[in-house]
Amino acid sequence: MTSIPLSPAVQAFEKAYAVARARSRMIWGLTTVVFLIVFFASAQMSDFFKVTQVTLADGSRAERWIIPAGLPRLGEYLEKTIPTLHWPTLGADLASWFWAWRTWAALLAETILIAFMATTFGVVGGFLLSFPAARNLSPNPWLLWFTRRYLEIARTVPDLVWALMFVFSFGIGPLAGVLAISLHTVGALGKLYSEANENIDMRPLDGVKASGGSWFDMIRYGAVPQVLPNILSYTLLRFEINVRSSSIIGYVGAGGLGQEFRTAVSLQEYTDLSALFVIIFVTVMLIDYGSEKLRHRFIGLGVR
Repeated sequence: MTSIPLSPAVQAFEKAYAVARARSRMIWGLTTVVFLIVFFASAQMSDFFKVTQVTLADGSRAERWIIPAGLPRLGEYLEKTIPTLHWPTLGADLASWFWAWRTWAALLAETILIAFMATTFGVVGGFLLSFPAARNLSPNPWLLWFTRRYLEIARTVPDLVWALMFVFSFGIGPLAGVLAISLHTVGALGKLYSEANENIDMRPLDGVKASGGSWFDMIRYGAVPQVLPNILSYTLLRFEINVRSSSIIGYVGAGGLGQEFRTAVSLQEYTDLSALFVIIFVTVMLIDYGSEKLRHRFIGLGVR
């Protein structure tokens, strides 16, 4: 059976395809090698392969890899945080576990309010700055550059560092926490919102511009309706993140449950740490459930 000769066009295509495939394999191989080099260098710098000495059951010393050597100590620490609960005395045991629930409830309310105010300020700032920070919407290249640099600085500095600065400036209290989380939220949400803006369909904006609308009209009627679902999703997620953040920055005196974490760690009250963790976990779980219902209602989906 004779084979049909390939046309010049098909031969050229196969040759170009073979070259492109060989180039793709070479790039993939080089990328894999670079990734492995960076990974193992990072692991070495972070003491991932460190060998440490441990005390065995007979009292002798031996060298072990740090990961399996440290896991028993981690288990020992976690064991200390687990309270003693018995079914016949469950009520009294729970009361002993959450012995300061009135104080913790007040600080939890303060934590949620800090997160709420910080998220509100962060949403307003991030929303306003996201449009000049988007390459397809910014009216001026210099404004684009300045806005992006500001957002980068705001989110690059950890909120705990911002909290330290504001505690030094305004004193100990919730105000420092609100300002710290707000500033970090502006940088984070401004970045996310601007990326959502860069993925919109520009035709509605061109229509508004063709009808004589200003840049603000283009944003109001052409861009905002397209990005509202993404903005809502990012906002609800950020509120959940801010609740956790506001429970930590109190560690440096910025209000909320963080000060109780600091006290429990300083006094080695391990069961108090687990009680505070349970409180934060339940709070975040309820916020996540409520956020899901709100988001699904907004986009027209039912919650299963």
